[in-house]
Amino acid sequence: MKAYDLVVFGASGFTGHYVVREILSIKKDDRYSGLKWAVAGRNENKVKETLASVSVATGEDLSNVPILIADVKDPASLEKMAEQAEVVVNVVGPYRFFGEPVVKACVEKGASHVDISGEPQFLERMQLDYHKKAVEKQVYVVGACGFDSIPAEMGIIHMRDNFGGDLNAVEQYMQFIHGPEGYVVNSGTWKSAVYGFAHASEVHEIRRKLFPNKLPTPSHKLKLKSIPHKDPVRGKWSISFPGSDRTVIMRSQRHFYETYGDKPVQIGSYFSFTSLMAFLGTMMVGAVFGILAKIPFTRDFLANHPKLFSFGVFSDEGPTKAQIDGARFSEILIGSGWDEKVAKDDVHQGAPTKKKVAGPDPGYVGTSICLIQSALAILKEKDKMPSQGGVYPPGAAFEKTSIIEGLQKRGVTFKFM
Repeated sequence: MKAYDLVVFGASGFTGHYVVREILSIKKDDRYSGLKWAVAGRNENKVKETLASVSVATGEDLSNVPILIADVKDPASLEKMAEQAEVVVNVVGPYRFFGEPVVKACVEKGASHVDISGEPQFLERMQLDYHKKAVEKQVYVVGACGFDSIPAEMGIIHMRDNFGGDLNAVEQYMQFIHGPEGYVVNSGTWKSAVYGFAHASEVHEIRRKLFPNKLPTPSHKLKLKSIPHKDPVRGKWSISFPGSDRTVIMRSQRHFYETYGDKPVQIGSYFSFTSLMAFLGTMMVGAVFGILAKIPFTRDFLANHPKLFSFGVFSDEGPTKAQIDGARFSEILIGSGWDEKVAKDDVHQGAPTKKKVAGPDPGYVGTSICLIQSALAILKEKDKMPSQGGVYPPGAAFEKTSIIEGLQKRGVTFKFM
């Protein structure tokens, strides 16, 4: 028996503040009132400052919350933290630089691990390097448990299970809507994007080793939209989204195919804009970003000056409370398939004609909700998860758990439109 059910590593950071608040909200539920938790970080004073600020915001007395000292540069401190935790909730990024030591310590010391990484290279390399060991240790390592990629992963599973026939493909359209105060994104997201884009070619070698066998060619292939277009539901200008959702989803689809023989659902991922000006501005920033991120000499300068190169959209300060309260993400999933189901080895003869539109709505502070629900699923429903442990994407890990129900209760909704 571990001392703590959950340990939040990186509690003094921007996301850590909201994760702590989400734990306090969860503990009001009778099912989790006895949850044992602690916070961890490298600087005790900064962690105490976070607890103090959450206390002021919530009125809760957090003076007795245990604080563990752990630093990614000190493997022994990470192992000591992992020894005391059932699940480590890791919000220290960019994960490309700081993620692996935490995963390694967790697997070695028998703790499960969840994070909010949206970095395909990191996510897939952890599966390649640590899956076998995690199975042996009977622990779970599940990445991309924040806005990347819980709403999309669980949204597709919700659609598949309620489609009323065979689901062939899903087109995902994401949109960010800010309130009257505008919005500023924390610079950690910017830095992850810079180094992820710069080293995108690394993932091909990882995938060659991780997935030696190709998935079957679908009988009715989804045509991906590579040029700007208007989404078919809201009519907003949209472009192909280079984030991690599609790669995370396809890892889950591969798991379903290799484990159960299910035909993989195809996915197209796009980002929509509230206005034509926002669309054109993003295209301009993207062009500059793409050039500078590829040049070693300019890459670090780009990463360290997010406000300059994003025209104020990203900054080290992150959003204010008013900005967070007024903002939300909207996501639409457009599924296509057939009314009838056929055997797994059979092929539909006609083109897919059935369509359904769903709207998983992460709301605001959705990342902390998704992350804690993922941790709770591991904590309470291991018997519904694959194997006895391992490294998995969220869809594969949580498919059979009650995570969708938990997300709905916390305001991350899944509904058909």
